[in-house]
Amino acid sequence: MVHTRGRTGSGDRRRTRALAGVPVAALLVLALQGCQDPAAGDAGGKPSATAPGGAGAEGSPAAPSGPPSVSPPGGTDGDPCALVTQQEAERLAGTALEPGQDLEGTCTYPAPESGPTAQVEVFAGEPGKNYYDAERGLGHELKPLDGIGDEAWLEDGSVFLRVSGQWVAIRLVRNEEPSRFDRPLEELARTVAGRL
Repeated sequence: MVHTRGRTGSGDRRRTRALAGVPVAALLVLALQGCQDPAAGDAGGKPSATAPGGAGAEGSPAAPSGPPSVSPPGGTDGDPCALVTQQEAERLAGTALEPGQDLEGTCTYPAPESGPTAQVEVFAGEPGKNYYDAERGLGHELKPLDGIGDEAWLEDGSVFLRVSGQWVAIRLVRNEEPSRFDRPLEELARTVAGRL
């Protein structure tokens, strides 16, 4: 089959547009979830290994039938789009965003095609914990935030919080200096903690 460089068909453009709306972190979380299924176990009947960063310690169940390590957010019926409203996402991003799209514990507020590069992603429950564990496992520097839930952490463009065993991660995608958004991320984390 001969491939021509520089030419894309309408199908390629549609696929590119469809993938542009999928948050990279969500793909990472889904990939990690696909790699670990403690209930399924391996061929020998042993539980599968935990995700990178978990190292089989905190967060991994003692037995395949054990309780989940992270419960869904309370007061929001497990809806990540209820944790951060569209108006709050727009305030954080500093630009207009499309309505939230809920996909398996993740809510994504993308920018309109005509707007600047911007996206706000909210990970609730297990996806939030997986995202936090992945960032820790990659050795990213996380700064502790005092007075938000049981624990809260800030890194460039993201904030992680835990309240009564419930994890939430908020990620902002912008083509600007990430430190500019530290205070708005911290303020939004305080708001979300009050909803859990």
